[in-house]
Amino acid sequence: MKKTNAARILDNLKITYEIKPYKVDLNDLSAIHVASEVGMNIKMIFKTLVARGDKNGILMACIPGDDELDLKKLAVISGNKRVEMVHMKEIQSLTGYIRGGCSPLGTKRTYPVYLDSSALTLQQIAVSAGTRGEQLLLAPADLIAAVNAKTARLTK
Repeated sequence: MKKTNAARILDNLKITYEIKPYKVDLNDLSAIHVASEVGMNIKMIFKTLVARGDKNGILMACIPGDDELDLKKLAVISGNKRVEMVHMKEIQSLTGYIRGGCSPLGTKRTYPVYLDSSALTLQQIAVSAGTRGEQLLLAPADLIAAVNAKTARLTK
């Protein structure tokens, strides 16, 4: 298995993690599918969403896989008046990642990352390793340190 940029970043930071491979279903790239494939509770699988604020530009939000992002809450915490989701066609050009494999680590440019505060109640969470078919399991505090994330309640 070839290491992804996200895994190499964690290696360089000397952060402990585990790579959890799973079978990709191109017809179902949902976090719910990922959770069932890796045998984890959906609340531990954090999907990475890319958004654009009207004042501060591109940002990323990591929320539990079965939750819905509250754009108003994200706007407040990010210092924007309004935030909207980035169109799927833009994700790769902005982050270097494709849908179903977008990681908060190792993006083309460094963007602010906001992690739902529910992660703080867990010992371990999973985020995309930067490719479809692999999840990174790590402590929430380690993800926060690696991407300088801010935490807040981000879901509806």
